Amino acid sequence: MRIIIVGDGKVTYHLIKNFIAKGYEVSIINDNKEYCDYIASKTNALVIKGDGTNPYFLDQAGANKADIILALTNNDPNNLFICQEAKNYFEIPKTFSVLNNPDNEEIFKQLGVETVFNTTKLISILIEQRVEVSNVSNLISIEEGRLNISQIVLQEDSPIIGKSLREIDLPHDIVFGCIIRDDQVLIPKGDTKLLAGDKTLIITLPEKQAEAFEVLIGE
Repeated sequence: MRIIIVGDGKVTYHLIKNFIAKGYEVSIINDNKEYCDYIASKTNALVIKGDGTNPYFLDQAGANKADIILALTNNDPNNLFICQEAKNYFEIPKTFSVLNNPDNEEIFKQLGVETVFNTTKLISILIEQRVEVSNVSNLISIEEGRLNISQIVLQEDSPIIGKSLREIDLPHDIVFGCIIRDDQVLIPKGDTKLLAGDKTLIITLPEKQAEAFEVLIGE
């Protein structure tokens, strides 16, 4: 696999080392001579000193044969331009970009950047996955946070205790995945009654989580 990285900093350095250790061919483009010299002395990457938004330097980095490009600068417009050049001019199949301003995410996606790393959102997701609030745990987020799987442990005061699934007024965008009861996994059906102590796994859109929690735990 051939990878081009445009960027600098410690994260970029460690990415280069990691990719090379896995046997990938890595090119790095950066306009800082000191950084280029450092990378050249520490890794086997092809180091190109220049402006990553310039097609000439992308070509020097082997863009015609690259499989992936990572735009990791601290300038969102530059990252967007790099990805568009890579995709439209060099036909690099996969484009990845870090996003410094979360408000730019939709623009990047609309303009064809395949994968956007919204650092603000990713950090938020990681924190939520590791923080348990009362009887609610965020287990995993899928598709960069566009779908959540959560576990809710039903307490005695839950408004749905003793009710069957068909009696619960769940919003349409919320799916009951399963119920874990006394170490048994139950696939819920319409007549399945909810009991105190049940661990319920629900699948929701992030914007629907609050509605799900209100129905299931009353808050």
